[in-house]
Amino acid sequence: MNNRSIPGLTNLATTPVDYDALIAAIYRGPLETQPWSTALPLLREIMDSHVVSLVLRPPAKNDRGVILNSVRPTGDPASTTPAGPLSDAADWEVTAYREQFFALDPFVNLPVDKVVALADILDDEALVASEYYEHYLRPAGLFRILGLDTVEPGGMLARLRFSRRREEPPFTPDERALLARIAPHIRLAIQIHATIGRTASERNLYAGAVEQLAVATIILDEQGHVLSTNTIARALLEDADGLTVRGQHLLIEGRDRNRELQNSLATIVEAQHRGETSVVKALRVPRSGGRSQLGLVLRPVPVSEWSEGQTSPCVAVFISDPELSEPASQGTLGELFDLTPAEANLAVLLSRGLRLAEVSEAQNISPHTARAQLKSIFAKTGVSRQAELVRLVLKSVASLG
Repeated sequence: MNNRSIPGLTNLATTPVDYDALIAAIYRGPLETQPWSTALPLLREIMDSHVVSLVLRPPAKNDRGVILNSVRPTGDPASTTPAGPLSDAADWEVTAYREQFFALDPFVNLPVDKVVALADILDDEALVASEYYEHYLRPAGLFRILGLDTVEPGGMLARLRFSRRREEPPFTPDERALLARIAPHIRLAIQIHATIGRTASERNLYAGAVEQLAVATIILDEQGHVLSTNTIARALLEDADGLTVRGQHLLIEGRDRNRELQNSLATIVEAQHRGETSVVKALRVPRSGGRSQLGLVLRPVPVSEWSEGQTSPCVAVFISDPELSEPASQGTLGELFDLTPAEANLAVLLSRGLRLAEVSEAQNISPHTARAQLKSIFAKTGVSRQAELVRLVLKSVASLG
């Protein structure tokens, strides 16, 4: 660690603090696979704590919460690096707290963005007499705690706690001052973490919905490089029948067809530069062996005014494969329209393109039974023709079930 100390904080019990490295680690936290796996061990060393904990979601009944812990290494020279990994989520300190003792914790709901010590709330005598100390802190070997609570604008509450053993000294004014100084950075890093998490959740939700609708999706940048593909698209590209990727570029077999694709991509990129997200191009992709053609729809990816486009999503390519059928969920369809399992199954088979006689044969039921089930489905769904029923099933949300 660089030994450039923080001005005005020269009496810290640990080595001098490299403030730039500390702030960089705090902001790197939301981007790490294990959030704050660099910052927490670094903070633990700087604050000379036995344990540092970051509670991203407090435990509650039937909720394990999200708690990140870094514990001071003991007796393992290989583990003494300040940037070591976080503690195992199954460690006793974490599991015991979130499963039993969170309800007894007196050190919660602190004033937002204010550094508070447990001793500010409970003197040593009152703490030792508490159930929380007797059943949790004492077995864990902890006594002195310094804390900071912060809330990001979306409402996410985060709790940062530093803990020492009883034989160790109380936290000093300099250590409190350091924590107060980095509090705004912690709050902003928590906000970044929450924003990334919400965006990722929405992206995964929509991506999952597109996959369940049996739509292959390929995202390109403005250079035509493939940035991402969903599962269905990857299968089509691996099949390499009509549509392929070479040198990161999406290609259609056949010079004329591929020129049409590249011209369409160029038109879409130009439209995105002009902010015209309504421009859409559609293409057909022939395949070998008499297989059904693929249908492609290309459209600009909406971007913010300040987005750079060179390596950012620019064009979305949606691909339909007539030979790929993702039927509606039988269970969801039954719940939507109050259909019996047999009726829902018949509706799903009809939506696949089977005739009623073929459904009767495939399900080993009599034509009379199949017609009776179809009549009941008509009554429950409010349609009167088989074509209307198929359209209703295909346009319903049952395929997302």
